[in-house]
Amino acid sequence: MRFHGIDPHQRRAATTGRFLSTPDTASEGHGHHGGHGKLHTLALGALGVVFGDIGTSPLYALKESFVGHHPLLVDAPRIFGVLSLIFWTMTLIVTAKYVFIIMRADNEGEGGSMALLALIGRTLGENRWTPAIAMLGVMAAALFYGDAIITPAMSVLSAVEGLTIVESSLGEFVVPIAVVILFGLFLIQKHGTEKVGAFFGPVMVVYFLVLAVLGLVNLVEHPEIVGIVNPMWAYRFFAIDPTLAFLALGSIVLAVTGAEALYADMGHFGRKAISVAWLYAAFPCLMLNYMGQGALLLENPAAATNPFFLLAPEWARLPLVILATLATIIASQAVISGAFSVTRQAVQLGFLPRLRILHTSASAEGQIYVPIVNWTLLIFVILLVVTFHSSSNLAAAYGIAVTGTMVITACMMGVLTFSVWRWNPIAAGLVTGLFFVIDGAYFLSNATKIPDGGWFPLLVAAAVFLLLTTWSKGRRIMRHYLAVGAMELGLFIRSTAGSVKRIPGTAIFLSSTIDGVPPALLHNVKHNKVLHERVIILTVVTEDVPQLLAHDRIEVTDEGAGFYRMRLRHGFMEEVDIPQTLKTVTTCGAPIGTMDTSYFLSRQTLIASEKPGMAIWRERLFAWMIRNAATPMEFFNLPTNRVVELGSQVEI
Repeated sequence: MRFHGIDPHQRRAATTGRFLSTPDTASEGHGHHGGHGKLHTLALGALGVVFGDIGTSPLYALKESFVGHHPLLVDAPRIFGVLSLIFWTMTLIVTAKYVFIIMRADNEGEGGSMALLALIGRTLGENRWTPAIAMLGVMAAALFYGDAIITPAMSVLSAVEGLTIVESSLGEFVVPIAVVILFGLFLIQKHGTEKVGAFFGPVMVVYFLVLAVLGLVNLVEHPEIVGIVNPMWAYRFFAIDPTLAFLALGSIVLAVTGAEALYADMGHFGRKAISVAWLYAAFPCLMLNYMGQGALLLENPAAATNPFFLLAPEWARLPLVILATLATIIASQAVISGAFSVTRQAVQLGFLPRLRILHTSASAEGQIYVPIVNWTLLIFVILLVVTFHSSSNLAAAYGIAVTGTMVITACMMGVLTFSVWRWNPIAAGLVTGLFFVIDGAYFLSNATKIPDGGWFPLLVAAAVFLLLTTWSKGRRIMRHYLAVGAMELGLFIRSTAGSVKRIPGTAIFLSSTIDGVPPALLHNVKHNKVLHERVIILTVVTEDVPQLLAHDRIEVTDEGAGFYRMRLRHGFMEEVDIPQTLKTVTTCGAPIGTMDTSYFLSRQTLIASEKPGMAIWRERLFAWMIRNAATPMEFFNLPTNRVVELGSQVEI
């Protein structure tokens, strides 16, 4: 990982991702984050972006519980039992766990699963549990990519399948229409989502209102359905048939897919806005709809084939299909954008090689586009749709990644409450135990789906985990071997300052370490036998905060004889523009001009060997990743006509 120039205390936190505030100091967004804007505006935006995934769950959650891979008898005890479980799952997991507990941990307004790990790593320091905790964070990130592939396929398919309720003969067109919609969705990513995003909030407001109205209209026919808030119905459901009730948890948990987005998107809208949007809009509307579906099933058990669309009168079903499709596109857009953001953070934190990342908005820093991620997601999403054909088949693969992340978050919350926030041990134990049992039960229920498709997100997560850990470990090994053969800078200056010809201008040598002489500088002297009048050894440091203030970015050390060592710091959510930043430097002689400055880059060619480190096949994978990484010239916005690359071979 590229965390050079950070003291040991900071480095411990950096390896897990982020610094955090404690609950007492957690702010409602810092800097450019969620604290800006009126609360109702932020809540509206959160309704459109944060709750897109969980908002589309009524399309399939109740249906899959009754007619999925483990069908249930559609009678009153089971209808009440399933709905009671949905209500208490939303109350405990989304409201209690995420809104009231997890979202109190923030990193200057930013959230996400890695944020918990940073706080734990900073507080506990280096101990025998540190590697295991760090690996949990990487696993959570890897599982996210599996979810990012399944969510668009599942959501769009479930919406388009509403056409079969309008006209049964349209069934053969469901898959082609879903493929066209998904292809179009990924195709427009390169243009950015700033303008489209302006419609997200209003569309989702209409969608949630329609959910509530449809639920209320059907609920008045059977007002007794409100009794599902009594947890005894969930208990009686398990008492009737414990095995089927346990298996049903795998479908019931689909009602809370997207809960992790509340924490991950906290930096965009702030904790208060997300909490308000959930408690006063999303949660009530969702539960009204679920209760309406339950009332419909009490009246007509055959409606279990698709209770969501059958809630609407016949004349309104086609408009409902269109509205639901728009909602699923928005939900898919949110998870695609999330994949871009997670990828950029992984690159900045040293878990992935440099990738081509494009900014699609001049005003919104978070609007980015990562081509390789976009097209990879598209390929896998289309393959899923074509292979599984229906949302019911996809439901077998859906949920395992979500519940896996939930279990990891529960583990982190346990360490958080015991060791970081230092709650009363009894309270911390009870809270941690409760959520671990709930999340663990849902995960184990979903584990039964692995043979029927649940293997897919696990396979994706395993592949991503392998890439993340291989790159991180490979970079650490490579830096070790480079450091072993590196010359001390003071010795280099003394041996060359008076014997090598100096030429006008400034030479900037990029270095991945803060010690020794960069290979490019050694090769330049060896082959060109010249030194520029001013030589700057520049190390770009990724700090474990989202953004840095201007006065914290540059650190310059005068090494004498026209040599300077410079550290350029930036937050992990920031784009690095070296030439633009160097224009502000006034502490190493004359201003650094564009036309008299040359940038020298080292490009290593990796040779896999039997040296201790990684398995040969992982070393070859690491070498392949290096060959296919974006060049520092692209990543750091260096002028193409001022860059010189000097290569060398490194055996690891």
